[in-house]
Amino acid sequence: MKEQLESVVLQMYKAGVRCSDAVREFQKGFILTVLKDQRGNQCSAAKILGIHRNTLRRAIRALNIDIVPTRTTGRRRPTRSELPIPPARRRVW
Repeated sequence: MKEQLESVVLQMYKAGVRCSDAVREFQKGFILTVLKDQRGNQCSAAKILGIHRNTLRRAIRALNIDIVPTRTTGRRRPTRSELPIPPARRRVW
């Protein structure tokens, strides 16, 4: 892992990439990877990253990360209005 990172750093250095741009791209890629792994769940992703959820939200905005592709399009939890109304319970005395 360390050798791969050193190789990437060397390539970026030779390409003339500034340190701030390299750090920004690394953060963006790291956050996106964790978000995809957590299927877009920002609370879980923030916990894994070791930061507060609000800090993650600010980083997403600052780095212009498009989070839509990280979200699952399959099953989701229904809203209360979508839940069926349960039958009335009978009281037994």
